[in-house]
Amino acid sequence: MSVTGDTATLLRVRTADDPPVDIPRVPAREAAERELSHPMYHENDPNLLQRALDRLWEWIGNLFDAASGATPGGTLGLVVIVVVVALLILGLWWRLGTPSRTPASPASLFDDGPRSAAEHRTAADAHASAHRWNPAVQERMRAIVRSLEERTLLDPRPGRTADEAAADVGRTLPDHAARLHAAARTFDDVTYGDRTADEPAYLRLRELDLDLDRTKPSLSGASPHGAAE
Repeated sequence: MSVTGDTATLLRVRTADDPPVDIPRVPAREAAERELSHPMYHENDPNLLQRALDRLWEWIGNLFDAASGATPGGTLGLVVIVVVVALLILGLWWRLGTPSRTPASPASLFDDGPRSAAEHRTAADAHASAHRWNPAVQERMRAIVRSLEERTLLDPRPGRTADEAAADVGRTLPDHAARLHAAARTFDDVTYGDRTADEPAYLRLRELDLDLDRTKPSLSGASPHGAAE
């Protein structure tokens, strides 16, 4: 097989005296990219998810470094601030309860048929014995209001809320007004605010119920005051 002049020139074996071959930059880069694109070079590369996670952690690390550089005390100062903010959020969550999608409006204190104060107290004690503090608090508040209605210290009124009952009784028994309003707030918290009651909350309402049962308004003077029988 004969070889033409141009082909012979290309196939000529280079000697030590031959000048180096100068390959243009663009063809060289393209050749390197084609070579590196072969699967054999990427068998151990991280998958797409791993690369995304690496980028995320890299971004978080850079953000943390930038924030610590701008915070007095550096990294330690930033950690202290994060802990304080987290504690504040937890405190607000505990105080306000779980956020509700639709705010609940106070409804009637009594949501079932008429029952006596004694029946509400029995139900409250039964719930308390089983450590069901939410219904125990609710039944004890109902017992308080029903007892005052039975003693004619509070006029029966359908649809009355716990806050309204506390306000009405507070005018008749002003010495107990603050505790009545606190009891009404506790009732509202567990009934409408998604809060969880505990034993001390129930015992406060129980003690108030017992104190009110031993109290009657003074018939002398312009404004009535509670007095022990």
